[in-house]
Amino acid sequence: MKAILQRVLSASVTVEKEVVSSIGQGVLVFAAVGPGDTQKEADSLAAKVLKMKLWDDDTGGKWKKNVQEIGGEVLCVSQFTLLASTKKGNKPDFHGAASGDEAKTLYHYFFEKVRQGYAADKVHNGVFQAMMEVALVNDGPVTLEISALPKPDPKANTKAGPSPSPVSAPSN
Repeated sequence: MKAILQRVLSASVTVEKEVVSSIGQGVLVFAAVGPGDTQKEADSLAAKVLKMKLWDDDTGGKWKKNVQEIGGEVLCVSQFTLLASTKKGNKPDFHGAASGDEAKTLYHYFFEKVRQGYAADKVHNGVFQAMMEVALVNDGPVTLEISALPKPDPKANTKAGPSPSPVSAPSN
């Protein structure tokens, strides 16, 4: 999973000319689900959203407080286009995003984990697979890209300990 966090003074989501969610000061989260992402990645990403230090403290210390510590709000928006590939030509390729049903299930799990980790009344949602208008007043601006814990590489050597030293062939 991948997300873009934006520190905002306010943000809202409108669908079919109706505001469906809005927040004041806090974090706007655009989140995307990739093929093979699991609840483990969603748990990791939800925790990062809530723990990321984006605000200064009262003594002027930089990057000291997270959204919970300032009593801010969170607005989550599903955004499969974050996983687009633009390496070939000028048309984005979305094969890096999970299928609709898979993404919907895991995105909603992620959203619920954010709510459970904070306060349900301070965590709001867009509308999955809807054409949304997202409005925001960026604070800073501060915009970060975050990813969930990396998926383990099944080809990676999982044995502990130092790697063996290379052996040279004797010369004649």
